[in-house]
Amino acid sequence: MSDFFENFFKLKEHGTDVKTEMMAGVTTFMTMAYIIIVNPLILSDAGMPFEAVMAATVISAALATLIMGFYANYPFALAPGMGLNAFFAYTVVLGMGLSWQAALAAVFVSGIFFIFITITGLRTALVNAIPTSLKSAVSAGIGLFIALIGLKNAGIVISDQATLVALTDNLTEPGVLLALIGLAITGILMARGFKGSILIGIVITTIIGIPMGVVEIGEGFSPFSLAVSFESFGAFIDGFPELFNFGMLNVILALTFVDLFDTIGTLVGTGARAGMLDEDGNLPRADKALMADSVGTTVGAVLGTSTVTTYVESTAGIVEGGKTGLTAVTVGVLFLASLLISPLVLLVPSEATAPALVIVGVLMMGAIKDIDFEDFTEAFPAFMTIAMMPFTFSIAEGIAAGIIIYPVMKLVSGRGKETNTIINILAVLFVIKYLFM
Repeated sequence: MSDFFENFFKLKEHGTDVKTEMMAGVTTFMTMAYIIIVNPLILSDAGMPFEAVMAATVISAALATLIMGFYANYPFALAPGMGLNAFFAYTVVLGMGLSWQAALAAVFVSGIFFIFITITGLRTALVNAIPTSLKSAVSAGIGLFIALIGLKNAGIVISDQATLVALTDNLTEPGVLLALIGLAITGILMARGFKGSILIGIVITTIIGIPMGVVEIGEGFSPFSLAVSFESFGAFIDGFPELFNFGMLNVILALTFVDLFDTIGTLVGTGARAGMLDEDGNLPRADKALMADSVGTTVGAVLGTSTVTTYVESTAGIVEGGKTGLTAVTVGVLFLASLLISPLVLLVPSEATAPALVIVGVLMMGAIKDIDFEDFTEAFPAFMTIAMMPFTFSIAEGIAAGIIIYPVMKLVSGRGKETNTIINILAVLFVIKYLFM
């Protein structure tokens, strides 16, 4: 079996081995396993059946991630996207008044559209058109963004009416204290150079959380429980008449826009952090990676879940040494296994995975050194890309800021020829979006 992995994924060529790749896959899975329970919780608010959404979440994530691994040979994992699921439930269904079946139909159409623009090469052209400085900024911005998510999940950073965000006033609260302990443990392991530091930190923190009362193991707990329901399978078909009557264009454009630039940002940012970009700053085989995302979204809609996208938490596995599709395949297999051992997977609290996200944020900030801050036409759009991601809680908004500002800076400095046509068109489209949509 090891020979098959070596030959298929070209492990030696990428400077890795089976053990490292699988360890990286486990790490990535642990940092994003929360989606197994969080996605059904959010979509159930829109009236969708909880167990059916859980099954759809797991199967769509597994399928898309396996395609990423086997087809694109990249260590990126996919699952129904956070933010996209909230938009689906609270804006499209509860806000616009669309049924969840019609909303699934909109997701399905956006998935078909993604497949089309991926096959035609348009999506890859968009990825490659982003200037090198903005690609580095995307990586650094994602670092800050994912660190903020970690601190928020840990309860260390909280919302505040006066200052928007603030430090919690109770650092001794069990959950917060556990996250701080986990951060210290993971930080020490990283400093000492332990292989698998992030995964070891998650496991140790989870175990410590048991006597602290953060991790609760109820009476009659069994690590094995098959949670499968296919009640939402094919429900999108029933939603098409309503979607057409409602006026589908606005909904589909919104879903498409957010996922398109979220995915581009994640692929570029994590690819830059892993050293996967070529000498021109482009991601090789980007079309294959984007196809995994497109198929995942389409299949997810058929199964009964919101848009599937590439997860920024993939960086946790990349930091642990994941360089090939074997990392993604490991994640995909673990997603399938989670159907059987979901109670065990769900024991891991957000306080245990939060330190991993903060550590990953630290490492991703290293990309900032590749930005020429002596050139203001490069520095300003790069800085705004970095800043807007955590401040708007959106990768897509950060990319939009950078893409709008970049050609403007080049134009007013008399260096308009340094931009490309695609970036100029995107800048105009983003401005139109913000002004009129």
